[in-house]
Amino acid sequence: MSEQMNALVSAVADRLEALEATLYELGRVRGQFTSEDRSVTAEVDGDGALTGLWLAESVTARPPAEVSQLVLWACQQAAAQASAQRAEALARLHESIAPGNVGGGPDSA
Repeated sequence: MSEQMNALVSAVADRLEALEATLYELGRVRGQFTSEDRSVTAEVDGDGALTGLWLAESVTARPPAEVSQLVLWACQQAAAQASAQRAEALARLHESIAPGNVGGGPDSA
């Protein structure tokens, strides 16, 4: 194999490795948020789906509308954290596979 072909194959292998690492990282994304008074904790996965919700006994003393607002706030904050983690992982992937990071041009093979 020529030196150019070796460089191209190596670059493609590097991109595949970066993609696999990103997929693994995306599968592990979690966002978690606990309210300031520690009465509500929400956890979401990388897609923003609720995976855990913990309520302190102290919420029973509050009106239901207040508790529901607190739960929604905690879920939104946890989802924002997960979204930021996803964005960071995808930005790293984009940077690693950006044009110019692979040796050779489109007709170099």
